[in-house]
Amino acid sequence: MELPIIIAISVTLTVLLSLLFGNLFYRKKLAKKQIDLDEKYKSMVREAELQAENIKKDKIIEAKEKLLKMKQEFEEEANRKKNQIISNEQKIKQREAQISRELEQLKRKEAEATEEKQNLAVQLEHVRKRKEELDKFNQQKVVILENISKLTADQARDQLIESLKEEAKTKASSFIKDIMEQAKLTATKEARKIVVETIQRTATEHAIENCVSIFNIESDDIKGKIIGREGRNIRALEAATGVEIIVDDTPEAIIISGFDPVRREIARLSLHRLVQDGRIHPARIEEIVAKTSKNIEDEIIETGERTVIDLGIHGLHPELVKMVGRMRFRSSYGQNLLQHSREVANLCAIMAAELGLNVKQAKRAGLLHDIGKVWPEELEKPHAIVGMELALKHKEHPVVCNAIGAHHDEIEMTGILSPIVQACDAISGARPGARREVMEQYIKRLRELEDVGLSFEGVEKCYAIQAGRELRVIVDAEKATDERASQLSFDISQKIEHDMQYPGQIKVTVIREMRSVAYAK
Repeated sequence: MELPIIIAISVTLTVLLSLLFGNLFYRKKLAKKQIDLDEKYKSMVREAELQAENIKKDKIIEAKEKLLKMKQEFEEEANRKKNQIISNEQKIKQREAQISRELEQLKRKEAEATEEKQNLAVQLEHVRKRKEELDKFNQQKVVILENISKLTADQARDQLIESLKEEAKTKASSFIKDIMEQAKLTATKEARKIVVETIQRTATEHAIENCVSIFNIESDDIKGKIIGREGRNIRALEAATGVEIIVDDTPEAIIISGFDPVRREIARLSLHRLVQDGRIHPARIEEIVAKTSKNIEDEIIETGERTVIDLGIHGLHPELVKMVGRMRFRSSYGQNLLQHSREVANLCAIMAAELGLNVKQAKRAGLLHDIGKVWPEELEKPHAIVGMELALKHKEHPVVCNAIGAHHDEIEMTGILSPIVQACDAISGARPGARREVMEQYIKRLRELEDVGLSFEGVEKCYAIQAGRELRVIVDAEKATDERASQLSFDISQKIEHDMQYPGQIKVTVIREMRSVAYAK
């Protein structure tokens, strides 16, 4: 009985001792693990402090750089404002000096006018005295004549009138008879002449063509998208359309400058579509410009068809209809060519109706008389001859062709419509204020400038921008190297100096762009 108890007590003590030693071992292990964790935590804290210190230093350096950059920008802006203020002050001083000079001139002219007025008063007094002396002399002369003739002045006048009256009656009868016979012969001719002069006096005016177009935008934030990163979007748009895009401080507006109305219209419509779409990048710009150019061609055809329908002209060749539509975007000495041709056609029809001629042929000749001005190719011929050859090519009536070719006396007039077209052209274009020769000369100079650039080998496109102060030349990257592009800018500038006359200086910019395109299928 005692043995099992002893064994149980021994087992119990053994278990208790095992638990005690296990507990001590676990606590020791736990204490060691806690020490390791403390050291690891301290190491992590030190690393975090080092990283925080590095980040703090980087942020301080970045803040200093940003502050320095903002300071530089502020100084540049301040200098720009200062220069602008100085420039404005100089302009104000110049204006004040000019006003002072004008005031001095005005005072001098006023003094001269006062002096002239005084001289005029003296001269008038002298004339009055001379008139009084002349009246006295005439009275004396009348008295002497009355004494000689034994008649008074009234009696002498009555006798002279009676003697001339009979002679005048005889001559008047003969003169009236001659006038009546001449009037019967020329009555119809004079009546028609009066009708023509009436048409000339009632000719309408046309608006002068412009060289800029305004593209309105909803907010100035769109300007940044149009310019693009480092200006790549606006450069792509200018290269594709051949116009100058001016993005300045004008609120909610972008200016499109160029002498060719077709290019300006393509650029305006392309900008409108790009802004509506929102995707503005060089590839998209080229795509939109190509589509817009196609739409403009369709609009040209539609304009030509609408014009011939309005004028009641039928059976006109489609190519001639297209060229009539091109007149919408062409000006002649500042006068819109399509409006001018429509007016000439209507005047020819009225005049032909009054003269009893073929009204339809007259309208046809009036509309087509300047068709040679819109022929896309540059020919060494007058536009009247070019228009006549086009009309002959498309089988127009010989009377119409002769009227087109002879309206500037390049060929002999063989039809009755030819002088009518010439007269109506003069009625529409030669009146004061209808045309502006300066604009035509300006456009001609810009086209000659582009032709100089296109005359060199390897040149793909050439655009005159900034009112002819810059020539942008786009070369084929496969035909011209970078060295050739540099040499080309020098050669073009030298040829411009030798062959052309122009104000100021012209900047020649040669652009060579290499593109590699591949498709993944």
